[in-house]
Amino acid sequence: MLHIDWKKMRVRAGSFAAAGALALAAGTAALVPTGPVAAQTRTLPDFTDLVEQVGPSVVNIRTLEKAPADADAGSNPDADMQEFFRRFFGVPLPGAPRQSPPRPNRSQPEEEQPRGVASGFILTTDGYIMTNAHVVDGADEVMVTLTDKREFKAKIIGADKRSDIAVVKIDATGLPAVKIGDVGKLKVGEWVMAIGSPFGLENTVTAGIVSAKQRDTGDYLPFIQTDVAINPGNSGGPLINMRGEVVGINSQIYSRSGGFMGISFAIPVDEAIRVSDQLRATGRVSRGRIGVQIDEVTKDVAESIGLGKPVGALVRGVESGSPADKAGVQPGDVITRFDGKAIDKATDLPRLVGNTKPGTRSLLTVFRRGASKDLAITIAEIEPDKTVKTTARNEKPKAASAAQSLGLSVSDLSAEQKKELKLKGGVKVDAVTDAAQRAGLREGDVIMAVANTPVSNVREFDAAVTKADKSKPVNVLFRRGDWAQYALIRQAR
Repeated sequence: MLHIDWKKMRVRAGSFAAAGALALAAGTAALVPTGPVAAQTRTLPDFTDLVEQVGPSVVNIRTLEKAPADADAGSNPDADMQEFFRRFFGVPLPGAPRQSPPRPNRSQPEEEQPRGVASGFILTTDGYIMTNAHVVDGADEVMVTLTDKREFKAKIIGADKRSDIAVVKIDATGLPAVKIGDVGKLKVGEWVMAIGSPFGLENTVTAGIVSAKQRDTGDYLPFIQTDVAINPGNSGGPLINMRGEVVGINSQIYSRSGGFMGISFAIPVDEAIRVSDQLRATGRVSRGRIGVQIDEVTKDVAESIGLGKPVGALVRGVESGSPADKAGVQPGDVITRFDGKAIDKATDLPRLVGNTKPGTRSLLTVFRRGASKDLAITIAEIEPDKTVKTTARNEKPKAASAAQSLGLSVSDLSAEQKKELKLKGGVKVDAVTDAAQRAGLREGDVIMAVANTPVSNVREFDAAVTKADKSKPVNVLFRRGDWAQYALIRQAR
């Protein structure tokens, strides 16, 4: 007969459980990384010290505009709701068009009306404050409120719309200025924090990480992209790293609804400081220019002209008498370096040139017909774009036989046309069909090169087309109006 001592079994079971627990603990300990791997363990950051450190340096900015006392009288039925959104949120009614301030009637008294609410931060202890240019644009009065509730009327020192940077000044001393960080050390994935006044709610703190650097949104400057919650009213506020240093100025959001969607953009603080220094010194920003119109270099164009990689800025046009014209830059050139700095994409060039002081002698490296060439150039000061004059050409076409394989009919340029276009040669496109039409060429275009070979007349054009490799698309450099560009045409076999 089998006899079981349940009391001893319970003890033994308990012993086994204890032993198992010890073994599990030992196994777990063996799995815990030690040394350098353990040092990579991360915990969620605590922003309380940063808020106490930087918070007093962040200000609330209210802008006012003057309007007649009865400016709203007889206005449309949505005016009251529009004004409610303006007063409470500091932004226009969603979906409503921006309304221009009514013109004051000299017979009516003027009163100041709220225009918007935004943010800024103290640059210097003697009252210089940085914010966005769009915050103060069109404002008749700017009011700055500090965290200690003191309120000051600010003077606009200067604003630069290209970079969206503005500097205002209040009459105060001993203010808590921010510390400026090194954007070059900022890393993607790094924690950052924003302080501002979203929807007019002062001293609001939000946090996130750096999503990307050097984000090109088509504006003059490359942006820092983050997932920090930014909303209307945050404009002009600082983006702060974990050392309590300002690394950017919150400027834009990507949104389909008008609210935050997880993508926000900040102006790099090094660019902002460069602009603010000029605004404080002269009230305006002086930028360099060389007088070219540029475009991106596509992969197909890069391969067809022998550049290899799609890098640099493709010169589509050169302004007559400009620094680029005097330096010998030609339409169709690809600018690959400026003062030794590589041009990875077309938007790099205007930023580098713009940050160069006018009058500076610089060096351009261009890729032209299979070879690189250095050109000395003297930077001019940027000025408004000039209107391009369009000229008519009425010469009768003189067809070229080889052009038919490309879907083209071309003719020589007359001496008068060359003089008008400031060209030494080229052929005029008289008709476009098939492959050339699909490539985007039009009647009236002027072809200047075929397969990297310059053409000054129909005979040279025929020779270049005949010589071109029919198994590959033919790159054609052509001019339309005052601008040049490339097209890739696949010949008919």
